[in-house]
Amino acid sequence: MRIRSALTALALTVGGLFAPGFGVVATATAAEAATQAPSVARAPSAVAVTKISHATATSMFRSSGITWSSSGGCSDRNTPTCTSFDQLNLDTAKGAQTLRSASGCAINITGGTETGHAGGTYSHWNGYKLDFGKATCLTNYVKNTFTYIGVRGDGAPQWQSGAGNVYADEGNHWDVTFYNCGGC
Repeated sequence: MRIRSALTALALTVGGLFAPGFGVVATATAAEAATQAPSVARAPSAVAVTKISHATATSMFRSSGITWSSSGGCSDRNTPTCTSFDQLNLDTAKGAQTLRSASGCAINITGGTETGHAGGTYSHWNGYKLDFGKATCLTNYVKNTFTYIGVRGDGAPQWQSGAGNVYADEGNHWDVTFYNCGGC
């Protein structure tokens, strides 16, 4: 009887991983884990992740008063000087909107899903991160509202929102990992 229960549970789990709209999110690599504080929230091992297009993301951002800029003046995902939102997670875009609404601060996105960022499961390329330009309003909001959780392996100080999203101060910008939409 135990074997039948175990096989049934395994079949349901494996079947769920291949269901439409589901993807496997692997555990962080050792190198990635070294760049994050131990208290950082992790996404579950199998979650529904909805990807959106650049056009959808820009429409969402525009409707919330969020701006974006690119050092190359482009949006090609395969060019590191562009700022692309192709394959951005819907929850990441909603998280930026939640931040804009909750903080009341001007938000300018300077990095999206384009190549050239560090890799890993919860990376820019995989749609979990956005970079925001530094501004006094945003910096004060993050530091006064969220919980300081220590420095990443690369020395960047980090703050964690109540929803579990992580804001890393990389000097000239905020590198934000959105595990969810931030309470949208």
